[in-house]
Parts: sequence; structure tokens; C-alpha cells
Amino acid sequence: MMSQTQETDILVIGSGAAGLTLALRVADFCKVTVLSKSDLREGATFYAQGGIAAVLDETDSIESHINDTLNAGVGLCNPQVVEHIVSRGSEVVTWLLQQGVPFTTKTSREENNNLKSINHEELGSLHLTQEGGHSHRRIIHATDATGKAVFETLREQAINHPSIELIEECMAVDLITLQLSNGKRKCSGLYVFNKRTRNVEIIAAKFVALATGGASKTYLYTSNPDGASGDGIAMAWRAGCRIANMEFNQFHPTCLYHPHAKSFLISEALRGEGAMLELSDGTRFMSKFDKRGELAPRDIVARAIDHEMKRLGCDCVYLNITHREPSFVTGHFPNIYERCLKFGIDITKDRIPVVPAAHYTCGGVLINEKGETDIDNLYAIGETSCSGLHGANRMASNSLLECFVVAFGAASSISERINSVGFSESLPVWDESKVTNSDDEVLVSHNWDEIRRLMWNFVGIVRSTKRLEVADRRIKALREEIRDYYRKNRVTNDNLELRNIALVAELIITCALQRNESRGLHYIVDYPKTQEEIKDTLLVPPSFFQT
Repeated sequence: MMSQTQETDILVIGSGAAGLTLALRVADFCKVTVLSKSDLREGATFYAQGGIAAVLDETDSIESHINDTLNAGVGLCNPQVVEHIVSRGSEVVTWLLQQGVPFTTKTSREENNNLKSINHEELGSLHLTQEGGHSHRRIIHATDATGKAVFETLREQAINHPSIELIEECMAVDLITLQLSNGKRKCSGLYVFNKRTRNVEIIAAKFVALATGGASKTYLYTSNPDGASGDGIAMAWRAGCRIANMEFNQFHPTCLYHPHAKSFLISEALRGEGAMLELSDGTRFMSKFDKRGELAPRDIVARAIDHEMKRLGCDCVYLNITHREPSFVTGHFPNIYERCLKFGIDITKDRIPVVPAAHYTCGGVLINEKGETDIDNLYAIGETSCSGLHGANRMASNSLLECFVVAFGAASSISERINSVGFSESLPVWDESKVTNSDDEVLVSHNWDEIRRLMWNFVGIVRSTKRLEVADRRIKALREEIRDYYRKNRVTNDNLELRNIALVAELIITCALQRNESRGLHYIVDYPKTQEEIKDTLLVPPSFFQT
């Protein structure tokens, strides 16, 4: 048994854009602990290439950004949430500039992208690019490594803040919740697996925020880092939170196809700057699927590529930007250029082989505009959550915007309640008296591989009822095996992630079976049409208490 080891006012699980933003917004009035299950850099934010969508150009408008988002979401977005988040774009960018994020400016782009910080009043000097689904140039970026620039700036601010503690190599196991007299539950802390000591510890907190990212590692091929195993979604479900729209898994259309290029994304911004999708013989094909061609929303582009690959039996298609001047290509996309060059691909001269890969989880833990969940004192922000912004298909670069706006709202909510919430007494201890060390880790690695292949083959870009039913039967059997293994053995990082990924896979399959239509990212051959009735897929856990 392990005793309580730490108390903190706010425990943030996850060290990406959403988690660090919340930490910085509340650190001036309380103590904050930020938990990362590996190196701080191993979140999705660090690898994000594109940018942040915000209306800054005088030819653009909030209404246009709202309409583009609603169209991409195929009717399933919450209009009030879309307006709330989109209208705060300039506020977000101003705050990020105040933190020192070195966005590309119109001047710095002309000067070979030597990034520099600018005065936050000079929003009009930022260079804007365009991505799929957007009708205007409204993507603020730091060359083609926006996530890295944002992350490193926020991390530096967090490291230097006296009220923020950053803890690496600690993985969340489960939320600690207590029953309230009104039938609801409140979150009071977290069980944490310390990878260094290999012990499970307890962190008590007045508030807990899930900022653990998405669940794309549920799939065999993904653009995400290894940690994207749906931990926050799984923990929230086990604790009693509702989950929504998990069937909408976004597959990024263009991930580099190369045997040694692990999970390397080719930014949508290339297509925004004129890159063309081609078959091996040079034939363009996107116009057959959508009048917007290469700038159609991601679900359409991914399905088009998947269709052509299956039709021709080919391993990939090609992205071609060789018609642009070499200086333009290397100036706009220096990181992509250098990375591809390491694999023998000079993108100023050679076409880039690409394939779709699981990229973003549009569903997640149901929240309101302030990130509040069904459980008192528990928040969810970023890709872990389902705010209603993305609907059936996330529009490019709206996700980082959502991270910041909802984190701002969560910080506001916490500031209003911080003085009225105390620490809970006598939290339940962690009991491992009936478990042993595993002597058969091959079960973990085998099940991990089987789940990811199952999801890729049966719950992928194009689905069928028959395939979903096969997947449903198999995932239920696998989950029973995994639960039995988890109950008998001491926790490790691998079996914790396996437990979470199996649960999230089942949630995805359950949602997919409930949607008898094709809408956005969910395309099912048995129901190819989109129904007139618009509704979310809402899952309610057995432990959910309604008041």
C-alpha cells in the first residue's frame, strides 16, 4: 500500500498546449503541478506543423470562419461553441505573442524566416497561410513547426514560474473520485505510476484537468507520438464521465510513406501553397471527388486517397510541389524539406510519397465551454475533450485554437471557485497486496498489436456494419483478457496504456455501430447517405449519476 505523497491546488495531466496554457493562466493564484508520462516534448503539440486558425486579415471575418467550421463539421458542430471559440482568435494570438511565441511575420518570411517576437499590437504583420476547408488565409504559423515554437515558449514560461511544478516520467493510473450527497461525484486526486520508482503514488488536488491528448495510437498507422493512447478519455469514462462522438477519427491525408520515417506528417499547408496530389503516373485525381480539389476538408481528401490506393492496388500516392520555386519551398517548409532530405527526397525536385494516417480524435470527454465535465472539480481540455467545435470533422488548425480558448475558460472557472474548494480527507489508498510481477509480458505486446491492426482493418477510413460487428466481438474478448491481466499483475507503463487503448477502441466501435449514416469522418458503406436528423453519439457509463 502506498500513502499520499503530495498535495497541489491544481493537477494538470498532460504537458501540451492545453495543459501548459491552463497552468500558466492559474499559476498566479494557486499551486500547479503538471504531470507528463514521458519527456515533456512527447506530446502532440511539439509535432504540430500547421498553425492556429484566427481571423486577423481585414478581408476575412468571424462569420466566414464560423461558416467554414460548420461546413467542415457536416452539421454536427455546436453553433454556440463555434462562435465562442472562433471569436476569441485574436485574443489567443495576442496572449501567445505576449508569452514570446515567435510567429512568422510578413517581413521575416521575406528574410528567410528568421523568426522574431513582435509587439502584440502588430497582429496585422503576421504572415497568414491557408489550409483545407478555410475560405481565407487565416493560419498563423511559425514556418512549418508551429507546435514546437508554441510548446518551447510555454514550457520556458512554466519552468520559470515559481508556482508551477513540472513532473516527467509519471503516468496517470486512475482518477480518485468521491460520492457527494446529491448523487454526483467529485474528483479529489489521482493515482500515479512513477516510472522511476515503479511505485503507485497519490496526488491530492482541489482540481484536476485532463489534457492528455487524443487516442490515435489506437490505430496501426498514425501521425501521433507514442503517448497518444487515449489515457484521459479512458480514465474519465471509468470515473463516470459521458463520452461523445468517438466514431469521428480524423485521418490526416498526407503522412510520409517511407520505411524509416516513423509517423512524420506532411503539413496540409503544402496543399495550401499549391501542392498537388497525384497518382504514380502524374495524374491528378482530387477534382473527381470535390470541386475544392486539394483544399477539400481532410475527411474528403483522406477517403479520396484511400479510394485510389485500393482501386489501383498501390502503396501510396504523391504530393507534388516541385512547380514552386525552390527558395519558396525551402523558405516556407524548412523542417519538412530537411526531414524528407534525410530520406533521399528533395521536395524541390521530387514528389513526396504519402498515405493517410490516424491523426486526431474529434470526440472525447463531454465538456462545456469552460472545460467542465460531469464530475465536480474535473476539467478536460484539448484533444481529450469533446466541446462541440469539431463536429463530424475537425477543420485544419482549429484544434490549437480550441486548446487555448477552453484552457482560458477553465482557468476562469477555477479562479471563481478556488477559495471555496478544499482538499478531501482520507483518500482511498492504493492496494497492491494481491498482485504479482508479470512473468509473461508477451501477452501485453501481442494484444497491443492485435488491437491496433483490428482498428486499422475494421474501423478505419471506410467502414461496414459487418466489419464493425467483427471488431466489436473481438474487442470485448480482448478487454476481458486485459482486465484479468491488469487485476493480477503490478502496473507498468505498457499494461496501463494497453488497458486504456482497449477501452477507447471499444468506445470508438460502440459509437460507430450507433451511427447508421455516413457523416464527415464516419463513412460506412451500408449507409452511404447523410441523414437529415442531426444528433451526437452520446455514451453514458454505468457509473454516471444524473441529478
